[in-house]
Amino acid sequence: MRRYRARLTAVGRPVLALVFAFMFAAALGVATTPPASAQGFTYNPIPPRPKPPRAANDGQMLVQAVEVDYDYNNSRVSAVGNVQMFYNGTSVEADKVIYDQKTKRLHAEGNIRMTDADGKITYADIMDLSDDYRDGFVDSLRVDTADQTRMAATRAERSTGNYTVFENGVYTACAPCRDDPKKPPLWQVKGARIIHDQTEKMLYFENAQLEFFGVPMAYLPYFSTPDPTVKRKTGFLMPSYTTVSTYGFGVETPFYWAIAPDYDATFNPRFTTRQGVLFQGEFRQRLINGSYQIRAYGIDQLDPGAFAGQPGDRTFRGGVETKGDFTLNDKWVWGWEGVALTDFMMLYDYRLAQYKDPVQSFLTLPTEAVSQLYLTGVGNRSYFDARAIYYLSLSGLQSQVPVIAPVVDYSNVLNYSFLGGEVSYKTNFTNLNRETAVFDPITTVAAADGTCVSSNSADTAKSIVPANCLLRGMPGTYARLTGEADWRRSFTDSWGEIWTPFASIRADAIDADISNQPGVANFLPVGNTQALRVMPTIGLEYRYPFINVQPWGSTTVEPIAQVIIRPNEPYAGKLPNEDAQSLTFDTSNLFSVDKFSGYDRVEGGGRANVGVQTTTQFDRGGSVTAVFGQSYQLFGLNSYAVADMTNTGLDSGLQTPKSDYVASVAYSPNRTYTFSTRARLDQATGSVQRFEAEARANFDRWSVSMLYGDYAAQPEIGYLTRREGILGSASAKVAANWVVTGSARWDLVANQLNQYVIGAGYVDDCFVLAVNYVTSFNYATTTSPAVLGHAYMLQIGLRTLATTASQ
Repeated sequence: MRRYRARLTAVGRPVLALVFAFMFAAALGVATTPPASAQGFTYNPIPPRPKPPRAANDGQMLVQAVEVDYDYNNSRVSAVGNVQMFYNGTSVEADKVIYDQKTKRLHAEGNIRMTDADGKITYADIMDLSDDYRDGFVDSLRVDTADQTRMAATRAERSTGNYTVFENGVYTACAPCRDDPKKPPLWQVKGARIIHDQTEKMLYFENAQLEFFGVPMAYLPYFSTPDPTVKRKTGFLMPSYTTVSTYGFGVETPFYWAIAPDYDATFNPRFTTRQGVLFQGEFRQRLINGSYQIRAYGIDQLDPGAFAGQPGDRTFRGGVETKGDFTLNDKWVWGWEGVALTDFMMLYDYRLAQYKDPVQSFLTLPTEAVSQLYLTGVGNRSYFDARAIYYLSLSGLQSQVPVIAPVVDYSNVLNYSFLGGEVSYKTNFTNLNRETAVFDPITTVAAADGTCVSSNSADTAKSIVPANCLLRGMPGTYARLTGEADWRRSFTDSWGEIWTPFASIRADAIDADISNQPGVANFLPVGNTQALRVMPTIGLEYRYPFINVQPWGSTTVEPIAQVIIRPNEPYAGKLPNEDAQSLTFDTSNLFSVDKFSGYDRVEGGGRANVGVQTTTQFDRGGSVTAVFGQSYQLFGLNSYAVADMTNTGLDSGLQTPKSDYVASVAYSPNRTYTFSTRARLDQATGSVQRFEAEARANFDRWSVSMLYGDYAAQPEIGYLTRREGILGSASAKVAANWVVTGSARWDLVANQLNQYVIGAGYVDDCFVLAVNYVTSFNYATTTSPAVLGHAYMLQIGLRTLATTASQ
């Protein structure tokens, strides 16, 4: 074997031409503009193909062959037998390569394989090119791209250095069958001629047909798509369809405009049969330090009467949405979100934004659209967040929604210790304003007759009392500044006991200007109220882990006790509570120093939290963790027994000197199964106040989960009857690529099914076909369940070509 290594010469030039000329062969790996968002099922992930190591771009060429012949008389150079050529990361292999210096033509034949620096692989039987690679042809072409798209053609011809014509071309993004590579792929596009315009970077298909498993399913006399080098390209996207009774049948065919490398626009008018055209447009731009987008929509309704008696009964309807996010440096980010609508039902009526996909099983639709301006910073041990928030009510109760401007949070853990312990501190400032009071009924009579609806009627105002209603939101202006510093240190003595003393001090400066609206004075002092609330706290936590090691595993039993000493909660129940209205007492917050969820309430009085935690680890895998405990009010005022405007703490299990018992057990025998239970038991009778049991199993081909919930009545906060139900879901891979899913929710108290969803889909690495169907029921006012609504979604996706969905 003769081996030559030289700089680019008369022999090297045409070989280089060969390398670059056939890079066009990957042109059928279609890369389009952002497709319609896939919902539900997604393609199976494709393992990335490792890229070949990048060679140095030094202009050197390496040629290997069994034999290299120089015909000086005819000015012809031939390389024969296992020819291999390497140049700048690209390799070409063939049985024979001939370069004619007179005609400046390069001819290669026999098992041609070219691999470029990006991993694209081109196969051919014969190729013939000019040395400037402007003209030539290839027979029996086949291309395998780095993103695993594939193309083949009986012949490819290149002319004027720009146009390449593939005769009898075939394109697919599906992998060949492992058992029978000659078997047709799941889908492929065939074209009598496929033309690649390298200047426009477009592919044009003539007399094309879409085949599934080799069977023609659709005929397209002509269509075009960007070539794979294009990440963004102006053109039409796949259409989508919707059907809603108020606007009839609607179809959208988005048009994408790639204006510049850093910004683009999408126009997707929706043509409806009843209301006319809903114009929609979106503009996006990416800058050096971030990006922003603006979306607008509007319609001149042809039949406003379809929304008679509703906010949509008007001629023009529309809205604007915007979003931006920018980095100041590696620690600071700022941005915004904004929504403005002509009427609050616009998003729902036309299924826009967060309402676009109704197939959200067991999830409630949002009640507000958020507009906000924010600044966030993250340090090594610190965090800062400031934002102003405006909530646009999507239920027509705008005056009852607060405007928050601003809310500021900062927390930090000091890098140095104090008295051998860790010191941290946090601050919060909140300022909000609300026009109208928000009341919720907590009795059957109040819910039925509208007692708790804000009114100027004196008779109604007399009925808005804590016995009938909760004050969910105060009218007026509320500002609070909170600062808290914490110290904590742990000691382990010679017996293995762990002692952790801790201390904190918190101060809240509060200014509330509460409007004297009907009924508000029954819950809070109206007018201007200023208060300074200071809460010093000291405490000690004790843990003593016992470890028992057996041949089958180890068990750790750890008694835990906390003693917390502090004064009574100042102004308990006499100040607004906007951010601490949710409280669920369980093992997750049993050992929390303050069990309130926000800053507006603070736990006071002496308290002891006592419990035991056990953990068993099995040598063969799996573990069991159990927690059991109780909380005690030692002295002073029990904050959880004091009613505030929302009765937070009442009926929580903490309102008595001895709290309810809380327990939880989690068992994971392996990665397949997970079992967990959570319970709260009445401390006097042992009756179940709250119980949840959940089981999950995940196998290779199927998974199932079941959640059972049983919740006692909590009349103080509006839950008048016991709630009990089961939520189950399952999915199964019934075949190699077929998946079925289903979920259902059963109300055991009413003995009625109130929602279910059924779905099925075919999924592989190149194709998705999925259907989801959801039915929900309403049986609040009927003896038998009434259908509340139906929703369905059909999704079809061809990887790299299109994904579309209809609802």
